[in-house]
Amino acid sequence: MTKSYSFVPPMGGKNYDWSADHTYVKVSAQNTGGAYTLMEDNLKATFALGLHLHRTHAETFYILEGCINFYVDGDWMTAIPGTCLHVPAGVPHSCTLASGETGGRMLMIYQPSGFDEYLAELATMSDADFANEQKMTALNERYDIINLGPLPAGQPSA
Repeated sequence: MTKSYSFVPPMGGKNYDWSADHTYVKVSAQNTGGAYTLMEDNLKATFALGLHLHRTHAETFYILEGCINFYVDGDWMTAIPGTCLHVPAGVPHSCTLASGETGGRMLMIYQPSGFDEYLAELATMSDADFANEQKMTALNERYDIINLGPLPAGQPSA
């Protein structure tokens, strides 16, 4: 019998261990009928996410540990534990660990869902696939990730 709920213990859920972060899918597109995806993102010391936007998706971040610098629509801000940041669709944003931080942890809601499916597809790719600019552009566009450039200059100090 299929249950109408999901229970995910600490460090549980489908996970993707990348060079800059280790992400756990806590609530998937399948769990929500495509309404949203909830993920726990454990940031490593090398974490930095370039400037991008989503045309039809919103993202909400809730900081659990560490200090994370966010660039949103031209403004830099430092998010400490307990901070909640909502970025509507169409708004350019980027983030990185604040200076001196060796890690961080945050919850991310991606609405509507799809980011978990993006990560699942990335996990099947080879180094050659990642190096193929046309393939990466098509993948990013399919999952509503519009890359705008590197991490902007001028981030605040922690």
